[in-house]
Amino acid sequence: MVGTRTLKPIFAVGLATAGNFVGMIFGSAVAVTIGTGIISPEVASGHVIVAALMGGLIFDYVSSWMFSLPISETHVLVGGLIGAGLAAGGLRAVKVTEIAVKVVLPMITVPVISLAIVLLLTLLVTRAFRNVAAPRANRYFRRMQILSAFFVSVTDGTNDAQKVMGIATALLLYYGYLSEFAVPLWVILASYAVLSLGTFLGGWRVVKTMATRITRMRPYQGFCAEVGSSLLLGSVALLGLPVSSTHVAGGAIMGVGVAHRVKSVKWVNTRRIALAWALSIPVPAILSFAPYRVIALVT
Repeated sequence: MVGTRTLKPIFAVGLATAGNFVGMIFGSAVAVTIGTGIISPEVASGHVIVAALMGGLIFDYVSSWMFSLPISETHVLVGGLIGAGLAAGGLRAVKVTEIAVKVVLPMITVPVISLAIVLLLTLLVTRAFRNVAAPRANRYFRRMQILSAFFVSVTDGTNDAQKVMGIATALLLYYGYLSEFAVPLWVILASYAVLSLGTFLGGWRVVKTMATRITRMRPYQGFCAEVGSSLLLGSVALLGLPVSSTHVAGGAIMGVGVAHRVKSVKWVNTRRIALAWALSIPVPAILSFAPYRVIALVT
């Protein structure tokens, strides 16, 4: 919405914040994957989680705040868990097969799938409205984009908040506050509330990168990118796959750019973003390994 000038940044981020909170309607399948499918629950102690988050936060600060890159928070968290899990229990504590199938494979394929879906959708919309005057079409899609942006914020929220829910529930299970992995209501509410607050307070730099540094967008293109993103994000959330909403949105924006003209995509910037994506698992893993060792020594 910022890229197409449908709404001013403050209103766009406010709408995204509200949508994030509504995302709880999609259940908790992703939370189960994060809480039980990355490292063994037997090693998910407070030391491991703190070390994982410390490594992730360091990477977040450098990539998002210093370089304004839209990194994958999903893979930052997974990388942190892998590093801390390795430090705590060795390779046996890390569920390599599940990570490969549910995290790494979608990490590689989801941006391409998103690009393809949105490319096709954009071509269909362009053909359907080919006889409509541009000013009239822009007015129509600006109104429609408010709905599509809200829905993509809802599906984005359910993907991201559920990862926090998974971490919190894993801790409660480890320390005996739960007898089985079932996400309490207060954890759900707290996770969505904090995610929504983070969107409102900390999303501005990344919004600028996604809105202006990949391709120039018109309202119909923004609508197509948001519809394609929300359909894909909602589907994978129901399947319990912790994919990156950043990857989905990035692929979608590239898709509308390619539909217009391949050269309209700023490929130099997309290479920088892709590099940040590629580093989102290994670097946090390394940054989380050492903090666990330090925490284990002093406690």
